[in-house]
Parts: sequence; structure tokens; C-alpha cells
Amino acid sequence: MAKAEKNEKTNKKQKHFWKDFKAELKKVIWPTRNQVVNSTIIIIAIVLLITGIVFVLDLAFEALNTYGIDKLKVMVQNEVKQENNATVEDENKTNEDENTSTEGENQNNENAENNEENNTNNETENND
Repeated sequence: MAKAEKNEKTNKKQKHFWKDFKAELKKVIWPTRNQVVNSTIIIIAIVLLITGIVFVLDLAFEALNTYGIDKLKVMVQNEVKQENNATVEDENKTNEDENTSTEGENQNNENAENNEENNTNNETENND
């Protein structure tokens, strides 16, 4: 008996649901054919307008990117290369200065050694 009672309750609930469903659909104010057509035309026009705006903005930003930002990138890269070249030139000058100072020190050392040899030779000759 319990199953039969449950089936009856579910059947009553389903019948009640469908009656309520039909009643609610009768309350809906359905648009006329002209209203549907007008709404559809308006929606399509708005979509096309927004599509056109996005297309124009896309072209504008692409042009800015091509002619603006890319050129700025190239300019910045050129400046960085110039700075790097200047740094390399400074390092080369520093290395040349170090080399010339080292050569000068070497020459001074050779001159000092030659002077010592001459002094020793002179002393030896004077002693003879």
C-alpha cells in the first residue's frame, strides 16, 4: 500500500505542476510579430555597430604598435647599443692606458738596470 500511495502523490504533484505551468504560460504577454522583428533588427544593428567600433580600434592600435611602439623599441635598442659601444671604447682606452703605463714602467726598470750596470762598470774602470 505504501507504494500505491507514493505513486498517487507523485501523480498528483505532476498533474499540479503541469496545471501551474499552463497557467503561468497564459499569464505571459507574448510579443507580436512586429515587435519580434523590430527587436531583432535593433539587436543586429547594435552588434554591427559594436563590431565596427572594435574593428576601427583594432586598426588604430595596430597602427600605433607598428609605427609607434616598434619605432620606440628600435630607438631604445640603438641607444643601448651606443651605450654598450661607449662602454667598450672606455674599457679599451683604459686597457691601452694600462698597457702604456706598464710599458713605461718596463722601460723605467730597464733604464734603472742599465744605469746600475753602467755605474758598476764605471766603478770597475775607476778602480783599475
